[in-house]
Amino acid sequence: KTYIQEGYGWVVDIDLSKFFDRVHHDRLMRRLSQIIQDRQVLRLIRRYLQAGIMENGLVQPSTEGTPQGGPLSPLLSNIVLDEWDQELEKRGYRFVRYADDCQIYVKSRRAAKQTLTKMTTFLEDRLRLQVNREKSAWGRPWERSFLGFTFTRNRQDPKIRIAPASLKRCKDRIRELTSRRHSIEMEERIRRLNQFLIGWIGYFQLVETPSFLQKLDAWVKRRLRMIRWKEWKKPKTRQRKLVSLGARIGKAWEWANTRKAYWRIAKSPILHKTLDSAYWKSQGLKSLMERYDTLRQT
Repeated sequence: KTYIQEGYGWVVDIDLSKFFDRVHHDRLMRRLSQIIQDRQVLRLIRRYLQAGIMENGLVQPSTEGTPQGGPLSPLLSNIVLDEWDQELEKRGYRFVRYADDCQIYVKSRRAAKQTLTKMTTFLEDRLRLQVNREKSAWGRPWERSFLGFTFTRNRQDPKIRIAPASLKRCKDRIRELTSRRHSIEMEERIRRLNQFLIGWIGYFQLVETPSFLQKLDAWVKRRLRMIRWKEWKKPKTRQRKLVSLGARIGKAWEWANTRKAYWRIAKSPILHKTLDSAYWKSQGLKSLMERYDTLRQT
């Protein structure tokens, strides 16, 4: 965000193809030997790298890469890319990197094109890593995403916002958790939903455009209302439930006998009034907007 405010309005987004699978063992060990003097530690790391993987009961040898999921892999991979950090610093670039995700900020379109070419050559020739040319690109900061985030179109005061692809993945997961095909107790469904939502907003609490959270909250409740309506099934049950939640008998009977689809009913005035925010809060549902406000205050 600071780089954009300083006038670096173009970003080079470099994607490494199967990075963890392509770490060159000899280069990594040579790098480690410059720092680590204990030969036993070096031998142990070499054995870790060459231990192979078990697939269908058979051990497959590994001649390159670091085992994904292994506790040592992120550290070793960062050591490999430390040389890249130093190269970027030496050339005076403004950049951000997290593991194998990296963005470089420059001031012009021409500089962006040149930087992408230079860094691709460096990574492939010097570090022997493969750059994914299809995913690597340059553009405006608000056209690219980094770790699920992007920016608004304002060079003087850019706001951090969630990337569209990240929001889509979130909604896809919510659809899974609130699918009418899965018949589970509402209490358990809300527990699973809360588990996902709290973790998700904990990660995306950096966003500075929270209005979408209110819309997402409303969308989640609509999906839950749809499920609740299906659970009630029979018209008599629906009427009884609506009346118990404060609806007038006549209106409750009218809506209980409607033939409208579940999704449409979930947006009806009567369900908005009876299955409102207070109702879902009493059921234990967590609000993304409230959680966001709490996280930002702390």
